[in-house]
Amino acid sequence: MIGLALAYMRDRPLTVALNALLLAIAVATLVLLLQFSTQAGERFERDARGIDLVVGAKGSPLQLVLSSVYHIDQPTGNIPQGALAMLRRDPGVAQAVPLALGDNFEGFRIVGSDTGFLTLYDARLAQGVAFEAPGDAVLGADVARRTGAGLGQKFIGSHGLESGEEDGQGHDHAPFKTVGILAPTGTVLDRLILTSIESVWDVHGIAHDDDQAGHDAHEHHADQDHHEEAAGPAGLEPEITAVLVRYRNASGAMRIPSQINRQSALQAAVPATESARLLGLFGSVIEGARLFGWLLAISAGLSLFVALWSATRAREGDLALLRVMGATPAAVFATILLEGLLIAGIGALAGIALAHGLIALAVGSFPTLAELGLVATRVLPGEAAILAAVLGIGLIAAIIPAIRIFRVDLARTLARLS
Repeated sequence: MIGLALAYMRDRPLTVALNALLLAIAVATLVLLLQFSTQAGERFERDARGIDLVVGAKGSPLQLVLSSVYHIDQPTGNIPQGALAMLRRDPGVAQAVPLALGDNFEGFRIVGSDTGFLTLYDARLAQGVAFEAPGDAVLGADVARRTGAGLGQKFIGSHGLESGEEDGQGHDHAPFKTVGILAPTGTVLDRLILTSIESVWDVHGIAHDDDQAGHDAHEHHADQDHHEEAAGPAGLEPEITAVLVRYRNASGAMRIPSQINRQSALQAAVPATESARLLGLFGSVIEGARLFGWLLAISAGLSLFVALWSATRAREGDLALLRVMGATPAAVFATILLEGLLIAGIGALAGIALAHGLIALAVGSFPTLAELGLVATRVLPGEAAILAAVLGIGLIAAIIPAIRIFRVDLARTLARLS
């Protein structure tokens, strides 16, 4: 019966291809939406795990979270270094991790922080050691893999958070040296270059209390004028971009955000709240597109039904001859069903392959999608449900034409052919 179903499909290739294409487009739409919503949601949850609050400059809370937790937007500004000390003194704060942003290397953000940033993500070193001295840098797993950088290699950061923003403004006077490479974490950490906050200040010629770390006074003063000339005017105050906060107790969660927001220069944003708001903004769009995908799949099923109905009417003579030659009604019925299932299966598998191919193409073309960590090779359990649903549509579309076989009058059909 399979051979006969395939022969019938080869007999009308354009009709089969059209129905399979409609189903493939519908399935590709549904798989793309499933992949994006699932992977983006999981990535947002992983990247924000353990971070209860983000403190930064006044502006959009969502922008603050995107820039400081997910590293996919511009910061809202800088805040005084004293904000970190204030948070660390608060009894409701278990951990306060500073961030200093502003530069990149080949599109990967250079993040100034302390070793507490590594503990937020339970990161471990695959090679080398953690950053200590000014200029030390630890590379995330993806950074090391895509740049090919190894231990001991020096590189120069460029001003701006994204590749192409720097306009040739490289910080030649203060190169970084790779001292460690992190093991993969599956979080945003894999795409970051970590260094000390003092290193970020040194790169921009900002004087600070720890300027002497790793240098003697003579070397520092000899280089200070060059730093200021290359990176900015003298007299810049040491600032940070944001602080990632982990609460010690529930009372801190109730008190600290309002306390921060009352200050004129600071704002507090909750990653969980802002992530839910972001996903909510996309939620209605995704649901609308998903509805369109299912409507397209049903339309393809109706098209398949019409095609099989017409084909069955055109083949009445052939099917009658099969009955006379000994084929049972059940076998002929199964042939029609199998044809519908094969067309639906071809369309569904082609749609799944198309969706994964489009994800790979999009990740390679759009840096933001790559930063979200979308993986084209990942197969989700929901794809099996979509495949089963489309096969069900193909089966339903074939049932009525197949039932028609039982109503064919063999004698009258054969007499008409003679």
